[in-house]
Amino acid sequence: RSQLRTMVQSCLGTKFSSRWGSLVCDMALEATQRVLRVDGAGKKEIDIKRYAKVEKLPGGDLSECRVLNGVMFNKDITHAKMKRSIKNPRIMLLDCPLEYKKGESDLNIEVMKDEDWDKLLLLEEEYIKNICAQIILLKPDVVITEKGLSDLAQHFLIKEGISCIRRIRKTDNNRVARACGATICNRVEEVQESDIGTKAGLFEVRKLADEYFTFIEECEDAKACTILLRGASKDVLNEIERNLQDALQVARTVVTDPRLLPGGGSTEMHIAASLIEKSKTISGSGQYPYRAVGEALEVIPRTLCDNCGADTLRVITELRAMHANDQNGTKGVDGATGKIADMNDIGIWEPFQVKVQTLKTAIESATMLLRIDDIVSGSKAKQSAYGEALNSGSLNDQ
Repeated sequence: RSQLRTMVQSCLGTKFSSRWGSLVCDMALEATQRVLRVDGAGKKEIDIKRYAKVEKLPGGDLSECRVLNGVMFNKDITHAKMKRSIKNPRIMLLDCPLEYKKGESDLNIEVMKDEDWDKLLLLEEEYIKNICAQIILLKPDVVITEKGLSDLAQHFLIKEGISCIRRIRKTDNNRVARACGATICNRVEEVQESDIGTKAGLFEVRKLADEYFTFIEECEDAKACTILLRGASKDVLNEIERNLQDALQVARTVVTDPRLLPGGGSTEMHIAASLIEKSKTISGSGQYPYRAVGEALEVIPRTLCDNCGADTLRVITELRAMHANDQNGTKGVDGATGKIADMNDIGIWEPFQVKVQTLKTAIESATMLLRIDDIVSGSKAKQSAYGEALNSGSLNDQ
């Protein structure tokens, strides 16, 4: 974990969040480890975008930022008499309305007597009562639905001590399902005991920054989480979120494929030295691509030297000599001092996946550009005085 932290820290070193030490780094690592799932074949799945939600709440201090062991969303219970805090809740997740369905087509009913109107109301009430009876049968403590919830349904559920939340987003419902082990059901009739989520330790509604938020926390082996960010202003929060997203992507890449390569231009210089050495063993024009790629890769350490004001020619020559004959593989340029340093000592590493993808993209782009014989412009030439004269043929006459 300490090596992972060092890896992510090197990505955040020059960013706004670096002044708070390893706070953002630790949050990124914790969220990535929580979202990680390994299937039967041993393949790792880390879906940060879908299952690690970032909630930004202005106010409070940055030290209050944390990764929840569960999820939170911006919704309140539908009725004041419902419980706001439940320990070890049984959670039912629905994707269907708990209210009387409206007709799909326009329907006109002509009511002649008061009794007929009462019958219609009674039918609606019976329908809602039947739905609520099926829910109550499974004894849930919390019912969360993506659709509407009628006042009559609330009445029946309050009598049984069930707390309800309505019109939750689909994405939030998916996270709740992953956190508490529940299954989202499309029809009340299909709900079984195995679909009820029992892995959450606490359901609680809290007020934060003038709004009510529902927390489902203390989950057992939660595979989804919410990252709660607090800060003085929206600008600070937006910047912290951008830094956090960078850290999350680095952490995800490293956890998926733990192989690392030394940074500071050492990997590029080592590959360049090997390619140039290889080109010497090839006769004819086949040697030139090896030499060209090798020389192109040297631009990375050279740019590092230029950026920190070092003596570029001397440092690159010395570094090239060090990497000759497959030696000093971890020697690179220290971006702070401009001197040659061992990447093991200063802790600058880069993910193997990123480096491989960079090289593939660079070579494929160069190959594609070299295949272009000519460029045909589809845009219309600007009609200047010269252009008009050229088109009219008056220049040719002269």
